[in-house]
Amino acid sequence: MSDKVTNIVLVGVGGQGILLAAEILSETFMLAGFDVKKSEIHGMSQRGGSVVSHVRYGKEVFSPMVPEGEGDILFGFELMESYRYLSLLKPGGAVVVNDLCIAPPAVLVGQESYPADMALKIQELCPDCLLVDGQNLAIQAGNARAANTVLLGAVSKRLDIEEKYWIEAIEKMVPKKALEVNLKAFEMGRGLK
Repeated sequence: MSDKVTNIVLVGVGGQGILLAAEILSETFMLAGFDVKKSEIHGMSQRGGSVVSHVRYGKEVFSPMVPEGEGDILFGFELMESYRYLSLLKPGGAVVVNDLCIAPPAVLVGQESYPADMALKIQELCPDCLLVDGQNLAIQAGNARAANTVLLGAVSKRLDIEEKYWIEAIEKMVPKKALEVNLKAFEMGRGLK
């Protein structure tokens, strides 16, 4: 095992399953034998506010926070939130982002407009960007709420962790009544190129 620490930043808005995805990521890395540190910021998340989680893993990790410009993967659940946190990504880092716009309150009340072409702007700044139609894939898997697991599957393909650890973590963290849909959503995400 090398001394390299891998840094993942998850961003989106409240209610998208970001914290569960961060828990599954952390559990997967621990099952694979790594030291893991995680932190989360979710002020106002119940009202559609910003949610950010940092997950770091490696042989030994001393801090849960991903330093500015050192993220290996930006794992985005919503386009504008993903764009806002691109500064945490290192040069050449990867972005896996849900192709979804959720209007913040200022847009909903007509004070602001949602910025145009967010996906294109992210792709221009980060050539290693996978744009995922998470909502539609989750609906195909059986439940739109499994979009976070579709995205998790797409992220898993970018990390050198055996699939059995991902499956074990999902089985451990997802309620039994939603397990079949989430396993299917995960495989659909892993199948993306």
